Formats: sequence, C-alpha cells, structure tokens
Amino acid sequence: MIGKIQRVPLREVWNHEALDLTKWLQDNIDVINDALDLTLSNVEREQSAGDFSVDLVAEDENGCLVVIENQLERSDHSHLGKLITYLTALNAKTAIWIVAEPRPEHVAAITWLNETSAANFYMLKLEGIRIMNSAPAPLFTLIVGPSEEGRKVGEVKKEFSDREDLRKDFWTELLRRAKLKTKLHANISPNQSSWSGAGSGMTGLSYNYSIRKHEGGVELHIDLGKEAEDKTKAAFDALAKSKKSVEKVFGEPLEWQQVEGRRACRIRKMILTGGYREDASKWPKIQDEMIDAMIRLEKALKPHIAQLQM
Repeated sequence: MIGKIQRVPLREVWNHEALDLTKWLQDNIDVINDALDLTLSNVEREQSAGDFSVDLVAEDENGCLVVIENQLERSDHSHLGKLITYLTALNAKTAIWIVAEPRPEHVAAITWLNETSAANFYMLKLEGIRIMNSAPAPLFTLIVGPSEEGRKVGEVKKEFSDREDLRKDFWTELLRRAKLKTKLHANISPNQSSWSGAGSGMTGLSYNYSIRKHEGGVELHIDLGKEAEDKTKAAFDALAKSKKSVEKVFGEPLEWQQVEGRRACRIRKMILTGGYREDASKWPKIQDEMIDAMIRLEKALKPHIAQLQM
C-alpha cells in the first residue's frame, strides 16, 4: 500500500517561531544540511546582533558564521531586512531564510543578493506533511541559492553598470567643456548611453557624439523616420553631392555611410585617441578632440543642410 502525502498547517506542527520552530531546528540542524548540502554545526539560538537577536547562528565546515532566520508565514520585507542586518552585524558569510510561502519579489531579491554580493544567500520553503496517520514531518524545498552561473550573471551586470556610470561621467565632463566653445549641445543633459545628440535645426538630422571603450566619434545622423526612408536617402545623397566642399571646410576626409539594410545614414569622423575606458586623466584630450571635430563638422555641413529641400 502506498500512502498519500498530506499537507499539515505549520502552526499545528510548530505553534511559535521562536519557542518551537527555532528550538527544533537547533536540535535538528541536519534537516537544513540535507536540504542545502551544507555541514552546519555549533548552532546557537537568539544570538545578539546589536539591538536584535538572530534566530539561529551556526558555523559552516570552514568555521565561518551562518545566520538563519525563520518565518512561519509568507516572506516579508521586515524579515529580509533582519536577515541582511544580522549578516552584516556578525560578519557572516552565509544567510538562510526559512519561510512558509516565498513571495516572488523576495525570491528576486535573494537572487540579486547572490549575484551582487560576496555572501551566500539561501531561501528555503518549509512545509509540514504527513503520510496517512504518521507524525508530521518537515519538507524543505530550496527556492533559490548561490550558484556559479549567478555569480557570472552578477559580474556581467556589474560590468554593464560600471560602463554606464563611466559613460555618464564622460558625457558630463565633455558637455561642460563643449559649452565653453559652442552652443550646439548646451541644452543637452549627460546620459548613460553610447551617444549624445543635439538637433541640427532640421527634423531627422542630428549632430551626435559617440563614445566606445577605446574610441570616440562625431557624426551627422540622418533618419527621417520609418515612413520616410526615401527622404532619408535623398537627404544623404543631396549632402553627398557637396562632399568635396564639405571635407575642405572640415579639414580632412569624412566617412559617408549609407549602410545596406539600415534606414539611417550618417556622415562621421572617428576619434581614435581613446574612449571612456582610458584613464580619466586622458579624457580632456579625447573630449577636446571630439569637441573640435564637432565644431568643424557643424561649420562644414550647416550651409548645405539649410539648402535641403525636404
């Protein structure tokens, strides 16, 4: 005969978190070890962490502290805050949050913590079960925990965040320096993207700065919209007829790009001195070269743009 698992309300198994569940876990820490494949020992209850008391504190196989927070209900912000507070107060390396019902936002928070911090965070779902008339037993399910894949995702996210912060710092300084020489981008705010643009006075044509890791650029970007691809091409072709005179005023050759399969066209000059990944002490030289090129680009193209019949 095969019995059927029945769920038992947790409050019928452990009536009180601190007096019943926490004490039971202290005496039966192996249930957590089995669920998480850990080796926890030397478990102590109600350890002081500043003005608070940690439900359980244990040691892992390396002697590092592990904090355990129990909750016989749905996960909530208060217990998540306590978990992080206890971890930092005790300088622990691992935190385990045991809950009756994990809310999606808290699962996401624990995932994020594993991706972005040096500590290990686990969330365990606790259920009470019995088979036929047996005594109630705990059922632990790992909801989220640390992983090598998660760490790698965290590293990628940090790289993206660092890149965006660097670009914003680069644009902040470039736009400040540009205001001293030209009004073209005077009303533009720094952003985190790879480009910063200002209007040319004609819809669909903009003067853009661009920045990459190791190079920058200036360009006239031409895009009159999805429904006006022919007009975009016509504007580019009209300007291209004046290529010789434009480059004479600019002072050097430009890239005239009409990429097959792409709607937008551009007239560009790359600045190969460096990009946002260079040492910040080199930024002024890069930025001044970009600003100078932008001033020359506007001067060379402005009279020809004014003559466009759009």
